Amino acid sequence: MDTKLHPAVTVSNIKNLIPITLDNETGQYTSWSELFKIHCRAYQVHDHLLPKPTPAFTAPDAAKQSAADELWDRLDTIVLQWIYGTISNDLLQTILKPNTTAHMAWTTLAKLFQDNKMSRSIYLTQKLSNTRLDNFDSMAAYCQAVKVLSDQLANVDAPLSDEKMVQQLIIGLNEQYEGIAMLQSNLKPLPSFHEARSKLMHESNRKANLTFHAAQTADTALHAATTKPDTSSNQRPDYRTTEN
Repeated sequence: MDTKLHPAVTVSNIKNLIPITLDNETGQYTSWSELFKIHCRAYQVHDHLLPKPTPAFTAPDAAKQSAADELWDRLDTIVLQWIYGTISNDLLQTILKPNTTAHMAWTTLAKLFQDNKMSRSIYLTQKLSNTRLDNFDSMAAYCQAVKVLSDQLANVDAPLSDEKMVQQLIIGLNEQYEGIAMLQSNLKPLPSFHEARSKLMHESNRKANLTFHAAQTADTALHAATTKPDTSSNQRPDYRTTEN
């Protein structure tokens, strides 16, 4: 196949298709790798995440083999660029070396995030248990943090069940959400993580709207009080008569 016609050649900005930047801090390896594999399948280069296959042609077809090798090398370089373009600078400096193939970079990243699984599992479990809504600016950020930590645990072979994720979501709520926390925890069975997140987001938006309207009402009352005419200082009528 001519490289000009290959779908992978048409990608101009990989970050438009894979918005996650993989780094050591957030550790979204599971989400990143899944998106990357989906993208590679869509653009017919998923085989570049695997070892290079043996030549498909025999000696008399040397010209075809040469063309196939040239195409493979170019597409492999494109996939390698995609990997380098969707990871942090620290990770890039860690895995960057001469004559690297896409498969080599892919497996190196997998080892970086999947080694020392037991110690990482203990650390992530403790971090998740200390995750509280009060530590975040919004309900959305809190729910996302729980989801990211769950993904990281799955990445080290310590996945949480949907029920455990929901329990952690409820445990980390503050007293403002005590009512919905009790309601959710008493449901049998517990809702899925996405259902629980949706209900919490709805409650958060409802509270925000109530706060907004209360502030508007207070501002209106204050404005009315400050602009009311002051009748207490009316001047006395002038009873003096004018002499003829």
